Amino acid sequence: MLATAESCTGGMIAAACTDLAGSSQWFERGFVSYSNAAKTELLGVPAALIAAHGAVSEPVARAMAQGALAHSHAQASVAVTGVAGPSGGSADKPVGTVWLAWCVDGHTHSEHCQFPGDRAAVRSATVHRALQQLLEWLQA
Repeated sequence: MLATAESCTGGMIAAACTDLAGSSQWFERGFVSYSNAAKTELLGVPAALIAAHGAVSEPVARAMAQGALAHSHAQASVAVTGVAGPSGGSADKPVGTVWLAWCVDGHTHSEHCQFPGDRAAVRSATVHRALQQLLEWLQA
């Protein structure tokens, strides 16, 4: 069973999963934790972790993926947090910056991506990468 924890994609990964007929056999639930408070309340991401590293960071993405498992009945999870734009970017985290994390078979993996394009392109690329890498981890 799969759980998703999404910030910048706002549920698009869960939607892509549930677009598939039969997904009720393997999709358990999705968390849309757009705000920092939601990350803490829904997924158990420590507020101090967000304060120390920012919401768009490797530690927060990893905590989101782990929290999705801890707050569900799933055995695998994917989490994303990023800056989709057009505003909100900074010198350290420009628009298109995304951190992804996956928990599969008791291991947490993470990846930083810098996606080009407008808000729609960044979000679409994030969904594609999240699911593509999830399939690779599941098949490994």
